[in-house]
Amino acid sequence: MESEVGKGKKARLAYGFDDIAIVPSRRTRDAEEVDTSFSLGSHKFKLPFLTSAMDGVVDVDIALKVGKLGGLGVINLEGLQTRYENPAKVLDEIAKFDKKEATRKLQEIYKEPVKVELIGKRVEEIKKGGVVAAASLTPQKVDKYHKHALEAGLDILVIQGTVVSADHVSKISTPLDLKSFIPKLGIPVIVGGCCSYSTSLHLMRTGAVGILVGVGPGAACTTRRVLGIGVPQATAIADAAAARARHLEETSKYVSVIADGGMRSGGDIAKAIACGADAVMIGSPIAGAKEAPGKGFHWGMATFHPELPRGTRIEVGQRATLEEILVGPAYENDGTLNLFGALRMSMATCGYENIKAFQKAEVMIAPALQTEGKSHQQIQNVGMGS
Repeated sequence: MESEVGKGKKARLAYGFDDIAIVPSRRTRDAEEVDTSFSLGSHKFKLPFLTSAMDGVVDVDIALKVGKLGGLGVINLEGLQTRYENPAKVLDEIAKFDKKEATRKLQEIYKEPVKVELIGKRVEEIKKGGVVAAASLTPQKVDKYHKHALEAGLDILVIQGTVVSADHVSKISTPLDLKSFIPKLGIPVIVGGCCSYSTSLHLMRTGAVGILVGVGPGAACTTRRVLGIGVPQATAIADAAAARARHLEETSKYVSVIADGGMRSGGDIAKAIACGADAVMIGSPIAGAKEAPGKGFHWGMATFHPELPRGTRIEVGQRATLEEILVGPAYENDGTLNLFGALRMSMATCGYENIKAFQKAEVMIAPALQTEGKSHQQIQNVGMGS
């Protein structure tokens, strides 16, 4: 449905997670019988979850713990882990920055160049821990660095930028040709971000096993204000799911839709999957783990851009252990702990046995969902009012 912005421009209505609600079906199910697993290539994961490849979220230890809990930790091969032999010392400094000077000081810290020997070292450290090794590179640097990661045993490559397209046009450089690069790589590749039907479809046609959907919804991202671009996540995911259906019809190949950003609670994760996602990529909830490398702080990977920063350092606190955040138990009632227990309960309450079935759930536009009957919680700043 389109609305008129003005006589010369029409626009579609788009919706975020707070704008919609999942409608329970005629059936319910035991939560113990719900299957939340998903696959990427030959790799199967108990939880439909990847960590955001951000320095305040993932280091080798977090990647190992996430893998053992059933998800996929994605380490950033252009971040602090590959710029510094001892990144923990630098992370300590970042946690002490005054908020007024954080961006400028981050820019200074990230001037340290990436060291290729550390790329292989970090991948090897994850592999030695016995979990699937996944890592992220930007389209601009993937050709330069990917071989070092592959030689170290990388299992899954994530090619990630604020916006990634399969048709980059440049007169000053030779752009990465995803359609020729991905099929030759020999390991599963995830690529993104995107937020539209057409871009999703084009990225699927590159041979990627998954696409990241989300431009600007992350807690630490300022892209939507700085560049004015983005699509609310519920609509972006639904559009990508439609592209997945068309690609499957054309090629018989299923490409996973991974919702990237904008999810802060178990309910948000459930809504992402009900809109069509196969899995979610989350950052700020993991940055709040007591074990997270950012020590209660979180920042996007465009925060330190030398010319046009599109992120900020935020304080998320150290609220619980990683295990409590992901699979419980929960001692808070706001949906921010036991995220995937909440997903399982939502699926069971609505009667769906697995992720693909839950993608067919009925969804309604529900602007009153967050406030209806919740005045006491809002006044007291508890539960859904916090």
